[in-house]
Amino acid sequence: MDKTPSNLSRSELMARIRSKDTKPEKVVRRTLFAMGYRFRIHKKNLPGCPDIVFTSRRKAIFVNGCFWHQHPHCPKATLPATNQGYWLPKLANNIERDKRVIDELVQIGWKTLTIWECETPNVALLKRRLKRFLGAPRWTL
Repeated sequence: MDKTPSNLSRSELMARIRSKDTKPEKVVRRTLFAMGYRFRIHKKNLPGCPDIVFTSRRKAIFVNGCFWHQHPHCPKATLPATNQGYWLPKLANNIERDKRVIDELVQIGWKTLTIWECETPNVALLKRRLKRFLGAPRWTL
């Protein structure tokens, strides 16, 4: 019998969710590249291993999933109805870790920007936010 989504266990579904190279992250990276910016990804030597890093500018971008990082006032940031004893602390820890990582980056002289998953479909708005945060590209192709 083939497995349909209704037959898969919750654990198997959750195991498929990626932490790197997510669709929203790829949208942001593709947009940045098209705008003429060059960057590094997932710098492990920085607190929180930011998704996108501009080393010479000392700027880092985090691309957060609305559910996993509980984007305030976002319809995608719903709390699960089942197993709340697991989910509430897990999501609260994610929020606390995000704050701590950003504080650590600021303390060592970095500026950060958080792009939320729900913001990535509007490319025009995304471009404006990125340009405001980064300034003009150093060079364009």
